[in-house]
Amino acid sequence: MNSTPTPRFDLIGLVVSDMAASLAFYRRIGLEFPEGSESAPHTEAALPGGLRLALDTEETVRSFHPDWRPPASAGRIGLAFHCTTPEGVDAAYEDLVGAGYASELKPFDAPWGQRYAVVLDPDGNGVDLFAPLGR
Repeated sequence: MNSTPTPRFDLIGLVVSDMAASLAFYRRIGLEFPEGSESAPHTEAALPGGLRLALDTEETVRSFHPDWRPPASAGRIGLAFHCTTPEGVDAAYEDLVGAGYASELKPFDAPWGQRYAVVLDPDGNGVDLFAPLGR
């Protein structure tokens, strides 16, 4: 029998090209990062359930992986934020788009029973906004 502990999912990491721009986006959605993180090479926010979201600059990643290059096309990760109500989806979407962030999908009533929208973070990652439809 193996006595090695099973790995535990603990952190979601994003590599960002502009720390200050990424912090502004994720703070606007409601995540809390330490003050002064704009000039940090790495920062983290606590997520519900004990997970963490970490942001690392491209320079930080290249410091231990010199050949790393950012993807040439949009990212392959999607983050989703529960907005409680359909009106919450619309409000979060309008706030983000009004602040200059790109819209990928305007809010719509999805056939799977959710109000749904997608906004892009500063690095082009899709950030889903959703809430159950009240039926």
